[in-house]
Amino acid sequence: MNPRGAERGSALIEFVLATGLLLVPLLLGTVVFGLNLTRANQVTGVCRDAAHMYAYGVDFSQNSNKDLLLQLAQGLNMTVTGGNGVVILSTITYIDKGDCEAAGLSAGGAGCENFDKTVFTRRIVIGNRSLFSSAFGTPNSSIVDSSTGQIDMKNFLSNSSAEAAGFKATIPGLASGQYAYMAEMYVTSPDYSLGNSFGLPSISSRSIF
Repeated sequence: MNPRGAERGSALIEFVLATGLLLVPLLLGTVVFGLNLTRANQVTGVCRDAAHMYAYGVDFSQNSNKDLLLQLAQGLNMTVTGGNGVVILSTITYIDKGDCEAAGLSAGGAGCENFDKTVFTRRIVIGNRSLFSSAFGTPNSSIVDSSTGQIDMKNFLSNSSAEAAGFKATIPGLASGQYAYMAEMYVTSPDYSLGNSFGLPSISSRSIF
């Protein structure tokens, strides 16, 4: 018997086991992490661009502008109403005493229950809305115009679902007559997953102008 030959055989088995059980998963994990890091950079860029355009008056209720946003998100498997991602666009303002009085109402009284609160005045959702909800709340669909996304004054002054809960702490200086334009984006990447046991990798981003 050749003891050195046996040692070489044992070393070969150890190398195969180490490669199969350690190096291959490590390599796959590195590739998946790298690909999803690229996706994260893309999502951050798309979200920032969407908020920037929205703040500058691009009307994303128009189909042509929705298509433009989807072109920016190319490769993320998004459609206008479905797919692996969603973009939530919101216009937010602050309600003070003057806003209530301008509508012929008393601050905090009937019809102006949202006095001293930040509220949504518009909400547009592009993509798969079942994936994600805004961190600041979701206006009831009954008060959102299905064509334009606008919420009329009567509803954003009084309807509790129009409140952008917690937004005042995010932008504490927002005053009556000023508007914040926000984009929130969430994307899942099932094509770059390590399996169901690890869950689907997801990426989220938020931009406010």
